[in-house]
Amino acid sequence: MHLIVQGADVETATLKEIAKAAGASGIEQVRPQAFRMRDARPGDGLAALCDAHRLDHAFVPAERRFADYRLLVMDMDSTLITIETIDELADLVGLKAQVAAVTAQAMRGEIEYDESLRRRVAVLKGLAVSELERVYRERVQLSPGAERLIAEAKRAGMRTLLVSGGFTHVTDRLQARLGLDYTHSNTLTVSGDRLTGEITGRIVNADGKREALLAVREELGIPKDRIIAIGDGANDLKFMAEAGVSIAYHAKPVVRERATHAVNYVGLDGVLNLFN
Repeated sequence: MHLIVQGADVETATLKEIAKAAGASGIEQVRPQAFRMRDARPGDGLAALCDAHRLDHAFVPAERRFADYRLLVMDMDSTLITIETIDELADLVGLKAQVAAVTAQAMRGEIEYDESLRRRVAVLKGLAVSELERVYRERVQLSPGAERLIAEAKRAGMRTLLVSGGFTHVTDRLQARLGLDYTHSNTLTVSGDRLTGEITGRIVNADGKREALLAVREELGIPKDRIIAIGDGANDLKFMAEAGVSIAYHAKPVVRERATHAVNYVGLDGVLNLFN
């Protein structure tokens, strides 16, 4: 196994301390602010040492290559993009704090997701459809490194799938912008030029995300061990479990504990450093 260490500011003295704690045979730079420590092993206090310096660390198989994977599956809110879309829509009607609190509970797995989404969407009743475009234009921002990660996935010949409990108004635009192969998300019901406060069709919840991954996997004939999945909330765990490598991105504790790797400090392009 090799140990990958990366962060916004990686000092030489800290690298040496980490290498010693991991019993590594050597250190090499793989990208700016990303380093590989060869033949490393877990050591007492290693995680705390890295966290103290705001460094991500991951033990990875020496032979694992990014180009060997065929499908990249990602969550949208707080993963591909920096915001929770529904929270920003609620902000337009002056109820962001209330809705954000429900969102946080759902992402931590404290309340049932479908009910939490119905409660949050109901708040949007009467909102003009034009405000959806305003949220996309003014508030949707890609997470750092997102474009590079997707570009490298395409270069490696991977297909891309965006699964989201968010809304088609945003996922459709991101698909066009980034050239994503597949998306699966919720559709807000509209009457005239206003939202009704309801969802059209079946809610895309944890099971829906998993089923979307399985459908694409079957369509393309891709084995589980050739899939990379990235998410941040409890409702991402089911689709992440269907991937050979799962990555918790700036995620809730329950997700970090169950993912193959956790990326807490660097951007999405830090995922690339976890592969040769």
